Amino acid sequence: MSSTRRRRIVHVVYSFSVGGLENVVVQLINRLPAEDFEHVVLSLTTISDFRNRITRPDVRFIELHKPPGHAIPLYPRIVRLLRELRPDVVHTCNLAALEITPLAWLARVPVRVHAEHGWDAHDPQGRNPRYQRLRRLYKPFVSHYVAVSQDLDDYLDRAIHVPARRRSLIANGVDTQTFSPAEHVAQTVPGCPFQPGLHWLLGTVGRLQTVKNQPLLARAFVRLLREHPEAQHHVRLVVVGEGPLRAEVERILEEAGVSHLAWLAGSRNDVADILRMLDCFVLPSQAEGTSCTLQEAMACGLPVVATAVGGTPDLVEQGVTGYLVPSEDEAAMADAIWSLHQDPAKTSLFARTARDRALKNFALDAMVEAYVPLFSGGRPMAAA
Repeated sequence: MSSTRRRRIVHVVYSFSVGGLENVVVQLINRLPAEDFEHVVLSLTTISDFRNRITRPDVRFIELHKPPGHAIPLYPRIVRLLRELRPDVVHTCNLAALEITPLAWLARVPVRVHAEHGWDAHDPQGRNPRYQRLRRLYKPFVSHYVAVSQDLDDYLDRAIHVPARRRSLIANGVDTQTFSPAEHVAQTVPGCPFQPGLHWLLGTVGRLQTVKNQPLLARAFVRLLREHPEAQHHVRLVVVGEGPLRAEVERILEEAGVSHLAWLAGSRNDVADILRMLDCFVLPSQAEGTSCTLQEAMACGLPVVATAVGGTPDLVEQGVTGYLVPSEDEAAMADAIWSLHQDPAKTSLFARTARDRALKNFALDAMVEAYVPLFSGGRPMAAA
C-alpha cells in the first residue's frame, strides 16, 4: 500500500466468543499485513477468552454489554465511539451487527463492509420476510458485501437485490498446518475417556445452539447403537462445544442409556488435537454458510457425514470426501455413519481426498489476500 498511515478497521460482532465468524476475524487480524492495518474488535455484548487467539499485541477490544433486544439505546454511544476511533473501515458480521452500518455512515466512516457468514438461529433458511426487509433497509449504508458461500451470495442477489458490483464471494480459509492429519495413531487428549485406535470415534465441533443441531447427531448415534448393538463395544461419540442445547443432548443420551458411550467435551482450545483423534466428522446443521469446523476436519483428513444444507455441498462431494444426508433425517445420518464404519478402505480414501481438497481449495492466505483490496477501499477479487 502507498500510504504510510495504517488503515484502522473496526470489526463489529454480536459477541466475540468461540465461533466460525469470530474465527475468521481472528485469522484476518493475525494475518493482514501489520504495517498496513490496525484493528479494533467491537462486540455489542461481551468478549470472552477467545480474544487470546489474536496474536497481535496492538488490538483494542471494546464490549458494549447490550441487553436483549434492539441496540437503539446504544446508538448515541456507538456514534460517539466511531467518531472517536475514526476508522477507515467498519466490518460488520451477520445480521445482528448490520444495524451498525447506518451509524458508521453517520459517523462518516468511508468504507462499510458487511459479511454474511450464515443464517440466524431463528431463520435457518433465510426466508424470514422481516429479516429480508431489514437487510434491504440497511443496504444503502453498506459499501460492499461479502458472502462466504455460494448460497449466501445467491441470497444477497435474489432476496436483497445487491448488484454484483457490490458483493464478493470470499470463502473461509483454514490453517492446513495447524489442522493436519495425525502422523501415526493420535494421542488421547486430556479429559477424553476414549482411546483412538481402540475406539472408533465419531464427533462434531460447534456451538450447541439450534442452527448447529447437535441433538440430531445424538439421536442418530442412539439409533445406530439400537440397530447395530455390536457397535456399543467400540463406537463412541465426541461432541465439542458449549451452549443452550447441551441439556437436550444429555437428555437424549441419558434416556437411551448410552451417556457412558459419549464425551461432551465442552469448549476446548485443542480442537485440532481432538479432530485428529476422530475417525469420522459429522456436521448435523440446519443451515450453514461455509463451516470453518468442517474445513478444519477435512484438513485433518477426516471423512465427513453432513447435512446437505447451505454451503456444505460446495465443500463435501458426495461419495468422494464423505456423505451428504437430508437435514433432520436421523436414519439417513445413522446409515451413512455406519457405512463408513463398515468400509475402512473407503473411509481411508475419503480421508485422503478430504485432505487434498483442503490443501487445494481452503487456502487461508488466499482468503486473507482477497480481503486486502476490500479493506483498502477497493473491490476484492473473489477467493475460491
